[in-house]
Amino acid sequence: MTSATQESVFVRACRGLDVEHTPVWFMRQAGRALPEYRKIRQGIGMLESTRRPDLVTEITLQPVRRYNVDAAVLYSDIVVPIAAAGIDLDIVPGTGPVIAEPIRTRTDVDRLTRLGDVGFVAESVRLLTGELGKTPLIGFAGAPFTLASYLIEGGPSRTYRKTKAMMYGDPQTWHALLDRLADIALAFLRVQIDAGVSAIQLFDSWAGALSEADYRAHVMPHSAKVLGGLADAGVPRIHFGVGTSVLLGAMGEAGADVVGVDWRTPLDRAVAQIGLGRSVQGNLDPAVLFAGWEVIEREARRVLDQGRAAPGHIFNLGHGVLPETDPDMLTRLVALVHEESAH
Repeated sequence: MTSATQESVFVRACRGLDVEHTPVWFMRQAGRALPEYRKIRQGIGMLESTRRPDLVTEITLQPVRRYNVDAAVLYSDIVVPIAAAGIDLDIVPGTGPVIAEPIRTRTDVDRLTRLGDVGFVAESVRLLTGELGKTPLIGFAGAPFTLASYLIEGGPSRTYRKTKAMMYGDPQTWHALLDRLADIALAFLRVQIDAGVSAIQLFDSWAGALSEADYRAHVMPHSAKVLGGLADAGVPRIHFGVGTSVLLGAMGEAGADVVGVDWRTPLDRAVAQIGLGRSVQGNLDPAVLFAGWEVIEREARRVLDQGRAAPGHIFNLGHGVLPETDPDMLTRLVALVHEESAH
């Protein structure tokens, strides 16, 4: 991280410092909603595109140019590091990650090696930091629970039946798997930090499938290993999950500087749950962007107002940009957030 990005509104808000306006970026801002993204990805598989630094650089920069957001987020996928750790997988259009041989036993866990060569990620980050200048770059990784759910189920799941069966019925294998995934995620984030990202986000997208008791007993120690392992890295650590209203306090305790909040929990209520000393990120419902400008404007002002309860607030959606979103609505939304929050 450079001195310029360290003083950016995004990094300052992550640290709860005074800012000239509320920073804004969007999860999945680089991707399917942009016609320029669809054009450049034509005929190129998702995994392949994440391994080509030239493509990664251009795709990451596209929303920064179009939306005037306050941070870029590295174009990648949460399964990139587990593919680099020996897992045979593919990202299937319309489905998501599909695992060729799911992990179900302790012997299967041993197939998951240490993080392999991800030099393409480091090269992408170096190219991007040179292009972005004062705009910070966010790196990310999937949290151990969310990665485990894909590995155990073999792909996306609505019930997490096999995942929970292992968690409850074979805790020894469960903790061995999550410990291995924590090591991989930590190493993957270190690569990005060493190459120059200004912040990292740990995505525990599916942690909302758990009760607080189960999260604390079976998941939180492994996420804490990742976040705690970066305590000396000098960059803000963001922790995000979907449907995590009952988990917000525990997710903050796991070691985050910023807790991402989905659209279900008002930010002022989330601040009370998380406790003092942490910034928040969020949390406009992505579906609001289809309701017309008058509604978008009203809801954005509400999010800004509720976000003032936190030491720092980064405006974002409550989850990723939906593929059918009109990019012009995002451009207008960024301008509104900047204008409404300016000192």
